[in-house]
Amino acid sequence: MFAGSLHIGGLACRREHVNGIQRLSSIFDYSMRCRRSIASSTTSAVEHNKQKTIDDLDGPSFVRTLYWLIGKGYLSLSHQMQIEHSKIYGPLWKSKFGPMVLVNVANADMIEQVLRQEGRHPVRTDMPHWRFYREIRNKAYGPLSQNGADWLHIRSVLNPALLKPVHVSRYTNTLNVVVTDFINRATWLRENTGQGIVVHNLADELYKFAFEGICSVLFETRMGCLNEVFPEETQKFISSVGEMFRVSMIILLFPKFLWPYNPIWKQFVATWDHIFKVADKLVQQKIRAIQEKVRLGETVEGEYLTHLLLSDQMTLEEVLASITELLVAGVDTTSNTVAWALYLLAAHPETQERLYQEVISVCPRGKIPTSDDFSKMPYLKAVIRETLRLYPVVPGNARVTTEKEIMVGDYLFPKRTLFHLCHYAVSYDESVFPQPHAFRPSRWLRGDNSQPRSHPFGSVPFGFGVRACLGRRLAELEMYLLMSRLMQHFEVRPDPSGCKVEAVTRTLHCPAQPMNLQFIDRKD
Repeated sequence: MFAGSLHIGGLACRREHVNGIQRLSSIFDYSMRCRRSIASSTTSAVEHNKQKTIDDLDGPSFVRTLYWLIGKGYLSLSHQMQIEHSKIYGPLWKSKFGPMVLVNVANADMIEQVLRQEGRHPVRTDMPHWRFYREIRNKAYGPLSQNGADWLHIRSVLNPALLKPVHVSRYTNTLNVVVTDFINRATWLRENTGQGIVVHNLADELYKFAFEGICSVLFETRMGCLNEVFPEETQKFISSVGEMFRVSMIILLFPKFLWPYNPIWKQFVATWDHIFKVADKLVQQKIRAIQEKVRLGETVEGEYLTHLLLSDQMTLEEVLASITELLVAGVDTTSNTVAWALYLLAAHPETQERLYQEVISVCPRGKIPTSDDFSKMPYLKAVIRETLRLYPVVPGNARVTTEKEIMVGDYLFPKRTLFHLCHYAVSYDESVFPQPHAFRPSRWLRGDNSQPRSHPFGSVPFGFGVRACLGRRLAELEMYLLMSRLMQHFEVRPDPSGCKVEAVTRTLHCPAQPMNLQFIDRKD
């Protein structure tokens, strides 16, 4: 009994001892948990108060970027890569493209934040390859390659005659002559190479139209692009422009110190050499014409080039550089946009019919439209805007912060940050544009309550602010004149073979395959 009591008592004592240890252990654990909680809260507070910077951004390394571009085949589909990367990394991420570090922005609100903080002298990009060419060839900078106060001076001289509607409207007659020639060429091509129905390689033909149109304004001369026999020199000129854009994106994959040893750089230089050679020839030709009129005592009249040469606000070298850069930047906007617009209209006959009815209500068959007529054609403008949303000529724009550090989202970025504005990705953001893959021009019409109001920075194909596209008004006039008159003359139908055309990016957004469409005469 005693022994048993001792046994039971011993067990009780041991149990009490164990329970005491457990209670002490529990108290200790609780204390440690509290300390960890306090430490964690303190760390979280510190991290919360710590300003996020570019170092905190996620994104692919240079090797990973190369894998996407080359291994996964996105080199010509970089516009689609915007969407894929935004799904992986969110609306803000950094990536390495050769020696450059880019901050990608794929959100309309954030794009607005970048553009509204761009400062007095915004920089699109440093364009190091364009600038380096001008350095080694001792060429002046133009509106695309120049920066800072010198850029602002160039724009102040170039802007009035290209951005003020009253001035741009003066080019209407000149451009309408080129439009007439294109309509005649389309008819000739259809009859001679398309079994009386099809215009083959429409995007290429529209490129010739746009090239002819802009040269007739900028250089005040015709290049023969719409002739039955295509001038060899003009073809080489056009090919040089296209080749320059093709290799531009590739060069930037390599560090600058390797450029002189790179065969692609030599191609780049050769194309620019030819572009400047032809441009200089055209400028000199105009100078001689002006001098001859002065010698004969005649009144000197002309359009854009004459205006620049007589203004005495730019050196001859600056005039040449500016005209040349305006030319290479201004062709694709018109040609690609009109090509995609016709392709979309052919696939949506009800939309085409609505546009046709609007055009003939303002300008019946036989009346040549003028710039004043387009204020009465809102649906035509909506068709162009919707086309530019679906197929932006430049899928992504850029800005470099030069004056101060800026906030974008929750991140603070220092000066010299290169932002890549992913316009293509935002154009297909369903929260900005419901049914983003649908061709719905009516979403751009004012007063259409069935359509939610789109974000003002959801689609900005011509850029924003003082560094917006200099040739926007001219490009719009060209597109409106051509589209309205094509609607007057033709019903456009899809390729009878059923071939679909995809888009690729070769610096600019363009068709990947030949675009063949039927051009059926409208009946009076």
